[in-house]
Amino acid sequence: MSEGLDVGALSSRYGSMVLRRCRQLLRNDDEALDACQDVFVRVIERRERLDARYPSSLLFRIATNVCLNRIRDDGRRREDPFDDRLLTIARIEEPGGRSYASLLLDWLFARHPASSRTMAVLHYIDGLTLEQVAAETGLSVSGVRKRLNKLRQDLER
Repeated sequence: MSEGLDVGALSSRYGSMVLRRCRQLLRNDDEALDACQDVFVRVIERRERLDARYPSSLLFRIATNVCLNRIRDDGRRREDPFDDRLLTIARIEEPGGRSYASLLLDWLFARHPASSRTMAVLHYIDGLTLEQVAAETGLSVSGVRKRLNKLRQDLER
């Protein structure tokens, strides 16, 4: 992105998508609004280093990371199994983790590119198809399939 980046235009065009993503992950409107603002603050702060060829994918990925970081930092526990899986994935960066599953995910994701974690969340947690994950991450469907298969194979070992 260049210095002439119009963050206002990005916000107008993609703000509702970012907010939906934040609501989906955080399940709290107030927190989702805060996280949505954080996404655009990060875009402003890093506009010279970001690649804006695929703005929806970029914003979706930033929103996912912002929300996962909030979940991990808050250390919230939720009732629903979906939330437990999400919290486990969000906490993989904590040293030692809170459970065997957390340790296992830490071990697994340390052996793969960071983008594989995003793909796993999009596919296994959000329920996106391989085609949708490919569109969001900028990889081919076969590239996404290979990455997820490698994750599964390592996990099975």
